[in-house]
Parts: sequence; C-alpha cells; structure tokens
Amino acid sequence: MEYRFLGKSGLKISALSFGAWVTFSSQIGEETALDCMTAAYEHGVNFFDNAEVYAGGKAEIMMGNVLKKIGWKRSDLVISTKLFWGGDGPNDNGLSRKHILEGIDHSLIRLQMDYVDLLFCHRPDLFTPMEETVWAMNQVINQGKAFYWGTSEWSAQQIIEAYGIARREHLIPPLMEQPEYNMFHRERVEREYEPLYQTIGLGTTTWSPLASGMLTGKYNQGIPKDSRLNVEGYDWLRKRFEDEEGQRRLEIVGQLLPIASELGCTMAQMALAWCLKNPNVSTVITGASRREQVIENMNALEMVEKLTPDVMEKIEAVLGNRPKPAHDWR
Repeated sequence: MEYRFLGKSGLKISALSFGAWVTFSSQIGEETALDCMTAAYEHGVNFFDNAEVYAGGKAEIMMGNVLKKIGWKRSDLVISTKLFWGGDGPNDNGLSRKHILEGIDHSLIRLQMDYVDLLFCHRPDLFTPMEETVWAMNQVINQGKAFYWGTSEWSAQQIIEAYGIARREHLIPPLMEQPEYNMFHRERVEREYEPLYQTIGLGTTTWSPLASGMLTGKYNQGIPKDSRLNVEGYDWLRKRFEDEEGQRRLEIVGQLLPIASELGCTMAQMALAWCLKNPNVSTVITGASRREQVIENMNALEMVEKLTPDVMEKIEAVLGNRPKPAHDWR
C-alpha cells in the first residue's frame, strides 16, 4: 500500500480506501462487511469512510459493530463521517451549529467511538451563514470529537470563503474535500480545485472512481441481477445507465476495455489506477459487496506505473473530455 499525506497536514492515509456508501446495510450484511473490511485492512487500507445519511445511519452502526468485533488498534485507523442529512426533523439537516454538534454526537454513538479522524460537511448549506458552520466545526475539533474537518462537493469559492473566515478568526480551516472523481467526472478536481492544492494545501478523498460501476465494464452486457442498480431507492442511478448519455458512456467503456486488456488488468483496475495517477488525489475511496472485489481493487495499485504517458494518451483519446488543467500530471 502507498500512503499519502492528506493535503498539507501530517496525516497519512492509504492511497486506496474503503467506503460504506450504497453497500452497507443496503446490499450487504454485517458478516460480509466484516469480510470486506478485513480484506481491505490486510492490503494496507487504513482509511474507512462513512456518513450519517448512509442507510439512514445503519451504515455507521454496521461499521462500528465490525470494528468493535475485529478489535483493531484505533490509532492505526483513519475513520471519517459526514454531516448534512440527519433525519426528518426541522433541525436534523444542514450545517447549523445545532445539527453539527448534535449530529457528531449521534454519529459517534452509532460508530461506538470517542472521535472520528475526519469530519466532512456533506454538502454546502445555502441557508446557514458560513461563519456559523466554520465556528461549529472548530468547536467539534476543540472538543476532541474530530481531528480534521473538510467539505464534500463544495465549490472552490465556498471552500475559499470558509478558509478565509477560519484564518480571519484564528480557527482551524477546512483541510480536505471529498469530490466525485472518475474518467467521466473530472472538471472539478482537475480544473476548479487546481489553484487550491498549492494555495491552501487542499487534500482530496475522492469517491465513485468507477462511476457507480459503469467503468467496470460489467454493464456493457446489461445490468446484472446483483447490481446496486436493482437496489430499492436507486432508481435514479439506474436511469443514468439507461439514458442517452449513459449509453454513450458505455460505448466509451467498450473502447477502453482493449487498453485494459493490453495492460493485463481489469477495466476496474485501470480506472482506479487512472485516478491514483493524479498527484492531487490523496486517496481513492473504493466500495465492494464481496471480498473478491476488494482484492481486485487493491491490486490496482500495481497498475499505476503501467499507465505511461503513451498509455494515458490512448485513454484520453478515447475519453475526449480532458479539461486541460493548468498543470499536466500525466
């Protein structure tokens, strides 16, 4: 496993990490979750990601139970959760001081932990003053309930605003962002955030490296019965595969498959290695519903060095969507 610093901090996290979104509680039970997390840990993963909204809090409960059962040394782990959608009450959502302070307490109870290492604002809150959110996140850290705080799917402008408020008020600024990043979704990571990597030392914990499974190649022959696209409540995701844009992307995946074959890896491994190739990516969050998938994902690390400039050019020629970042990391 390769370990990368999270932005400008001294915290090291595994280049490949493991997340609970979609699978925990919705697709897999506790025993399978234990099996998958164990496989990830055995391959050097130290960062495990979660959120209060995943499966309505059940994903945090499941991860907490698994970690308690396994008994890994807490200081060896980097655990995260995200706050924004916490329930149906009028103050159970958003980034108000009330929801942040109560939300972290509820998450810690579900996780059976005294603290999380990383705490994310899961989305920007347009109805809460930025000052309130920054002060609340600082308070959480001062209480020892989190070590670092960051954002997820915030614009560069919003991140800079929060950072500026923190510096002005002598508070702890946001360190990391959790954006979607894959071959089909790259503008924000490669272009919008590009100035922030050097100016404020932004770290990134990227999610959906396989574009919800589209970049595995398994959907080119139809939708498998055990796919997350068949999970209740994920009709919106299924539509992404079946609409015109989804069909166009599947055609692109079909053209990428021969490149992966030439490299001697699966399409999924090539897609993960492609994400890891970007030096501004601190970690790539993976997911899995079977131990075998975890092992396949972890082996993607061996493919990074095979993505030479020539191979990257082949991939880019197929994708045809490069946003032309200010610095070429290929």
